[in-house]
Amino acid sequence: MESGDSNIIIHVISVLFNMSWQIFWPLAFGLILSSFIRHLLPVDTVVKHLGKTDAKSLTFTTILGMVSSSCSYAAASLSHTLLAKKATLANAMAFLVSSTNLIVEMFIVLVALMGWTFLWGEVIGGLILIATVGFLFSRFYPKEVEQELRQHIESAEPAKHAHSDCGMDMSSMKHETSDCGMDMSSMKHETSDCGMDMSNIKSETSDCGMDMSSMKHETSDCGMDMSNMKHDHMDRPAQEETGLMSKITKSAGFFQMDLAMIGKEILIGVVVSSILIALVPQEGWKALFISNDVGLPTWLHSLLDVIIGIFVAMIAYVCSVGNLILAAALWHGGISFGGVIGFILADVLTIPMIGVYKKYYGKRPTKWMVGLLFLSILFTGLCVDAIFNGFGWVSTDQTVRTLNQSGFGMNMTTVMNLIFIPLSIWYYRLGKKANAGMGMSM
Repeated sequence: MESGDSNIIIHVISVLFNMSWQIFWPLAFGLILSSFIRHLLPVDTVVKHLGKTDAKSLTFTTILGMVSSSCSYAAASLSHTLLAKKATLANAMAFLVSSTNLIVEMFIVLVALMGWTFLWGEVIGGLILIATVGFLFSRFYPKEVEQELRQHIESAEPAKHAHSDCGMDMSSMKHETSDCGMDMSSMKHETSDCGMDMSNIKSETSDCGMDMSSMKHETSDCGMDMSNMKHDHMDRPAQEETGLMSKITKSAGFFQMDLAMIGKEILIGVVVSSILIALVPQEGWKALFISNDVGLPTWLHSLLDVIIGIFVAMIAYVCSVGNLILAAALWHGGISFGGVIGFILADVLTIPMIGVYKKYYGKRPTKWMVGLLFLSILFTGLCVDAIFNGFGWVSTDQTVRTLNQSGFGMNMTTVMNLIFIPLSIWYYRLGKKANAGMGMSM
């Protein structure tokens, strides 16, 4: 191997390691937060505030997104959780947008890299995008496709995320159900198994004095013999089961399963982004955009730049700080102001993120989701460009920094990683152990 090839490989590895270091703690924090919300947030609370789409619900979900993780993958997990908790699709998508584009750390980096003009462009653009997403998804997302999306979520919940309170293996059942005082709202069909009609269950699974021999794991707590149960922890007092450690353990199970579901997509996204950042020079990115010297009408220049900006974001998203650094380079390469904002907002449309959506929602629902998000971002970019150019707010006296800034040193990233690396490892192992004990190995 020649020294030049060796240097390139070392550079790619360096960029990969640096990027992973920068995004680790917000990703871990977001997924951990998602796991707790999924386990602890009552369904009726979500339905009450996010069960319909209006100005109040969009405001609530925007604020919720702003205080959550800034990592797109974690935001996707949280929005999936809201949908599983019966939030409307429009509210869940608004949350996805706000949690990736209206967060404090992004504002700080924007001001440092590109100035206050871009900060206000991001804020105004983010709010326009949330309103647009709320309108388009509530009015134009087909009802039959949304039903397919929700069926996909519900069919995945028993296999992936449903923890029976009776400790039994529910894999043989069509709908995950145990009625020993637990919340049955996650079932596709409302059922209870003490004298109920069991026709909806694929495998015979009544636990109130029935013959349990047909069950994969005999696990009932409605007066039956508990000696055959796989988990002896069910013999503990009820008050101990509702303790803090029990809640943490069950939440950790969701965390472990989330990583099992989307971990590959996250890894692919980071690796591809690192390779692009390491191998494609800034001039290469700039060449994609139409120069200001070309005599095109302003609206057409803006339209083309926003479209190209979204496309570049889809294939070259670098997550968090790196995305904004690349945006600064593109701005100085001739992209319009609206094109920059469109590029930044399109972090929810990257190829790895689309892969995550397919895992969460299925292929056809994802196609509609991506299409409406694309139109929403395109409209937002054009609006921002028209507003800021119309009022003469756009300036060009910004400075560009290197695409790959080191995240090492005694700074916030280092401190947070020193906390979240061991915490996430412990939390993952706890969840894996809990899921293995429930008979749900991943």
